[in-house]
Amino acid sequence: MIQPSDDEIVFYTNPMSRGRIARWMLEELGRPYRTVVLDFGTTMKSPEYLAVNPMGKVPAVTWRGVTVTECAAICAWLADAFPEAGLAPAFDDPARGTYLRWLFFAAGPVEAAVTAKALDLLAPAEKAGMAGYGTFDQVVDALESAVSDGPWLLGDRFSAADVYVGSQIVWGLQFKSLPERDAFKAYAERLSAREAAVRARGIDDALIVAAQAGS
Repeated sequence: MIQPSDDEIVFYTNPMSRGRIARWMLEELGRPYRTVVLDFGTTMKSPEYLAVNPMGKVPAVTWRGVTVTECAAICAWLADAFPEAGLAPAFDDPARGTYLRWLFFAAGPVEAAVTAKALDLLAPAEKAGMAGYGTFDQVVDALESAVSDGPWLLGDRFSAADVYVGSQIVWGLQFKSLPERDAFKAYAERLSAREAAVRARGIDDALIVAAQAGS
């Protein structure tokens, strides 16, 4: 792997992974970055990459000697690192609480509930209180309430939380892991039309086509 310069953003990903979320976030920033594409089971498990992320998973982003993994953390960190992009409320902005609430709601209860349902491992009703997400229906109802007023989670203000929460909803609709509620579909349509989202999809889709052509 090429050693990054001090001020270079390096993005480790695979176009068929959650790295697509981080790619979209990077495109929203509008700053240059270098992409390192890794393959599942081979370069993603190499000693060089395990030194970046011991989990051997993507995405990961490095900048100025700092490495961040986990998509929600990457979105939050990049938004704070580059405030000029206007993707996160300032620390003294009352909207900061709402921003963090939904960003980490998606990273916690939504991710856990959707995964548990897909694996037929949802907590039984009598033990739902032991699960951090409660019940799947509670999570879906809360998520719907978050995106119903719109157009974004912070009203008229788009933020990094929309990148992460929106990605969960877009994928949930695509893979049928979330119900097709009108609020989800309308929110997903608004998100998918953003210029940065269109660019990010184009880049990753082109990488997939190139990989398939070379295989």
